[in-house]
Amino acid sequence: MIRLISARMAARVLALGLLGASAAHAGFFRWEAVELPASSGASCGNGTPYRFFVNRTPFTSKTVVMFEGGGACWDQAACKGGTLLDAVNPDGIPANYMSDFNRQAHWGLVTPFTARIHPLQAVQTQSWNIVYLTYCTGDVHTGNKVAVYDNVNPSQPLAYYHRGAVNAKAVATWMAKNMKQPEHLMLTGFSAGGVGSAALYPAFRETLAPKKMALLSDSGPLFDVPKTATPAQAPSVLLHNKIRTVWGLDGPQGLVTELIGQYPQAGSADNLGSITAGLGKIFPKDRIGYANFQEDTNFSAFSYQKFYPEIANAPDEATRLKLLNQKWRQELTPWVAQMETQPNIGYYIPNKRELNGSHCLTIVTFGGTSIVERGLSSVKSFVDNLLDGTGPVMRAWESNPTSQRVLLSDWFADWIAPLIP
Repeated sequence: MIRLISARMAARVLALGLLGASAAHAGFFRWEAVELPASSGASCGNGTPYRFFVNRTPFTSKTVVMFEGGGACWDQAACKGGTLLDAVNPDGIPANYMSDFNRQAHWGLVTPFTARIHPLQAVQTQSWNIVYLTYCTGDVHTGNKVAVYDNVNPSQPLAYYHRGAVNAKAVATWMAKNMKQPEHLMLTGFSAGGVGSAALYPAFRETLAPKKMALLSDSGPLFDVPKTATPAQAPSVLLHNKIRTVWGLDGPQGLVTELIGQYPQAGSADNLGSITAGLGKIFPKDRIGYANFQEDTNFSAFSYQKFYPEIANAPDEATRLKLLNQKWRQELTPWVAQMETQPNIGYYIPNKRELNGSHCLTIVTFGGTSIVERGLSSVKSFVDNLLDGTGPVMRAWESNPTSQRVLLSDWFADWIAPLIP
């Protein structure tokens, strides 16, 4: 059953009410827009200033950083946005981003990690400081290159600033100067933000030096894909080798070059997915977690559709989804095996839910993410396991999906799925 508000959250609501206007003038419990200066190198893809948002509390130094999700781009059309898989926020991030319901953040309600009180889901970080790291660079928060695209209109080439990694590191620097050292820091993100939260984890770890830290990377897997693999061996190799170049990942100032240079034990620059297990090696005392659906239809489309004509030109939707899932499941197996090499890395991988094409477990509600065979009602169990830091990290794979929903929260999530745009 969905629990709309916990006792802890109710107490927090009462405390907020007692603080009233005295807290408001101090800037607590409201979204503060932070615009990074051009001198930081930060910018959105269209060259406009980069803005992120902070919601502070006076009660704790604990902080959650949420990396926003969205599509990605490596050509002129996709960087202009417009479809599910294209770059999000192609027109930049306005100062009223968090209060404009037409924007992706939807008043902070797109995920329970960015709402003090969420109508569908409670999670313990709702009482923490919240940093919403917006996404407007089309590079899953990892790029450091200005690319010029002219494949659609050669007479009007598009200069696009893939500055995702620059933006994220500038956010971490701002936090170190303007917020208290976190007693506990959690990095999380969904979709493109799932990739970003994992790839930028070392930067935040080193810059903010929290006393305790955890990662929940939701539905943005960097699969185990050697650079020299064939498409038959690792279907994501065509995507990985494409983005290496266009986003500058392994260029002189690229994020991959930087990570392997600073942490050679993390893996190999010739395998972008080596960071998955590499985080566990670099930070053995942290709790690292990855969540995914086995039947994700969105990230799989992002990974394969533009690279495999048989998928792009499938005769019908059922065939397209079947071909996507075949490649997706092929890569899930070695990805899980890679995680299991490190004792502090956990995973939570249910089969599917109707909401958002089985893409992202932590948006809207945690309902629909149960693993009944393990007695786990939702991904919240995994979140708590990562944050509470007791016992071994959770590793949960749904082997026997139920033919019918058992829990009310699962049923409800499926019921509301068609209502979510």
